[in-house]
Amino acid sequence: MLVDRFGRVHRSLRISVTDRCNLRCTYCMPEHTPDYQPRSEILTFEEIERFTRVAVSLGVDDVRLTGGEPLVRSQLHRLVGSLSRIEGLGKIALTTNGVLLADQVEELFAAGLRYVNVSLDALDAASFQTTTRRDELDRVLCGINAAHEIGMRVKINSIAMRGLTEHQITAFGEFTRRTDIPIRFIEFMPLDSDGQWDETSVFSAKEILRRFADHFGPLKPVAANTSSPSKDYEFADGHGRVGVIASVTEPFCHSCDRFRITADGQLRNCLFGEDNGDVRALLRTSEDDQPIRDLIVAAITAKRAGHGTDDLTFLRPSRPMHAIGG
Repeated sequence: MLVDRFGRVHRSLRISVTDRCNLRCTYCMPEHTPDYQPRSEILTFEEIERFTRVAVSLGVDDVRLTGGEPLVRSQLHRLVGSLSRIEGLGKIALTTNGVLLADQVEELFAAGLRYVNVSLDALDAASFQTTTRRDELDRVLCGINAAHEIGMRVKINSIAMRGLTEHQITAFGEFTRRTDIPIRFIEFMPLDSDGQWDETSVFSAKEILRRFADHFGPLKPVAANTSSPSKDYEFADGHGRVGVIASVTEPFCHSCDRFRITADGQLRNCLFGEDNGDVRALLRTSEDDQPIRDLIVAAITAKRAGHGTDDLTFLRPSRPMHAIGG
């Protein structure tokens, strides 16, 4: 097992398959096309599969494919299919903005994908376009419906930002009650250009729950899943579910069980850390998997107690979010 110095067992791996995206969300990417990684530096599907097999041999049983936007990576269902054949891997999930989901959902389902999280911050066209700088809400909603109808377990992830989210509470509440698709609100991590906190944009988990209670009545806590940072609640009549991830006001670093690999093959033990090793170089220079195992173990061993955003030593990550992976 992958156990760090603080006793946290790491079973969850985030795999970024691309740094490219077809939206331009204001909190993630610049308005104009950024400098993407050259294609030659992006891991191939075969390299991702090999790395995943090594990680599974060390105790990983939960893999999530991310981006950028993973569905812009051509033939992603091929990777899903190869990963689904890895013995010992219990869960493969996908985080997507949903724009291309309806077009690919049948191939993904046939390949073995059963879990999908769709990032969606607004349910009206004007707010969606302001946040993403694209007019794609209808395609996202079609993708959510297609995944739900085919039998995938669908969740909605919504970044909670003051000035936006408070105006979406009623719509999201009605959406989850109508569809039974859970909505999870993730507190916005408010780093400005200097790497300092700007808490004026944080719309807290407590305020989200209070707004839901005001609109729909008291919410009932749902039994906690110890591997998830989300605190989940049901509406009183059992129709609809809301979760909150208090990444700012109540950090969950003490129970973090995840690490990640970027699209260009750099290992990271924390979203807000720095690269912890060049996996790509090992994959491309040797057929021996032991150095990869050693690198993963070393990265987990070096993991800090927390992400350090409240510490004077904190440095803003050198990569933008689309180049790290969710």
